[in-house]
Amino acid sequence: MPDIVDRETRSRMMSGIRGKDTKPELMIRKALHARGYRYRLHSPAIPGKPDLFLRRYRAAVFVHGCFWHGHDCHLFKMPSTRTAFWQHKIDRNRARDAEVETALRDQGWRRLVIWECALKGKTRLEFGALMDRLCEWLATGRETGEITGNIV
Repeated sequence: MPDIVDRETRSRMMSGIRGKDTKPELMIRKALHARGYRYRLHSPAIPGKPDLFLRRYRAAVFVHGCFWHGHDCHLFKMPSTRTAFWQHKIDRNRARDAEVETALRDQGWRRLVIWECALKGKTRLEFGALMDRLCEWLATGRETGEITGNIV
């Protein structure tokens, strides 16, 4: 199926997608702050520049978009145009995620990934329950964690 907009319009639309201060990230930050947690944002000193990190807990939290990181859920669908380009891009993002996880572990940081499908779509979790899981992970001291949407 051909794209419904021309190449220039699609380019402009895609360039408007940002990696910082996304709606899901802002939701998590606001709720975490309301629960009394204090954090920093996007530090280049920490591998992967996590969306937020909590030095007290040695924890880095990433809010990943299911499309951009190739998550196996209903929100990810490989584009039908320029498939080789998108496959390479998403594969590189996944490889970078693995490199960042190793670097964080080597430096003594814990890592949690909150997937977009946990926040929106038909598999989203109730937001209070998602925040409970995040706070529980922070308290337990587990090295890694992942919060995804419910399996349908």
